[in-house]
Amino acid sequence: MDDIERNIYSLICSHEGIKAKDIGRISGESRQTINQYLYGSPYIKELCYQDKEYRWHGLILQSVPHYGIEDFCGYYSWVREFLDIDFEEFLERLKAGCRHIGRNLNDTRGLFHSFEDTYDTMQNLFGDLMAGGAERSIWDRWEILFELRIKRSRSVRIYADVILVTDEKVFSLEFKMKDENSIEELEQAAKYSEYLEVLFGPGYDVIPALVLTTGVNIYEDAPLKDTTAVVPVCSGDRLHCLVKDYCGIL
Repeated sequence: MDDIERNIYSLICSHEGIKAKDIGRISGESRQTINQYLYGSPYIKELCYQDKEYRWHGLILQSVPHYGIEDFCGYYSWVREFLDIDFEEFLERLKAGCRHIGRNLNDTRGLFHSFEDTYDTMQNLFGDLMAGGAERSIWDRWEILFELRIKRSRSVRIYADVILVTDEKVFSLEFKMKDENSIEELEQAAKYSEYLEVLFGPGYDVIPALVLTTGVNIYEDAPLKDTTAVVPVCSGDRLHCLVKDYCGIL
């Protein structure tokens, strides 16, 4: 997306209904340009709609909480709620949510075990942060999503194992039950970063990361092939270091 398209999408998703003339007034773009994007942008066509009073709305709001995003993931809640839920209840909610979004729940390859592994790692993350002196109140208003699946057309596809939305960061976490990374997995972890930047808007930095849950004491930046970009890679026991460093938690 170009900057104009991102701005128009953000204006729609940060208002509870906005007309084209107001989008033009705020953005400074011409009516012709506004209409070009309103009716031609894949993101706006797939993730926005116009009501009978000609106001535009986003299916996922760029606000806290991010209303609407729960319709695209298996599990969504505040972090404080996630920390108070045991695995069995979490799994039932996750499976119900996955069925709602059409996520395949075939367990022949250990899918439910991977769900448990991811649940345990995220639970331990906040325990490790508290053990390091962080106050639990820091993440009371953070949001956590499992199994995000946005598949609206060939142009708008976003998949993520876990999304952690902090005050200013969006961590997109790709989980692997391994102890070393591969080029393909690094690319998979970074694949949807730009799409998530559009989805959550200019108020957030998106941090993609690969989490190796059977590794120990891993925390490094791994280069993406044929680019100057890097992807953070950490073991489950060092995930708190990643969050602490990027969020500035002392």
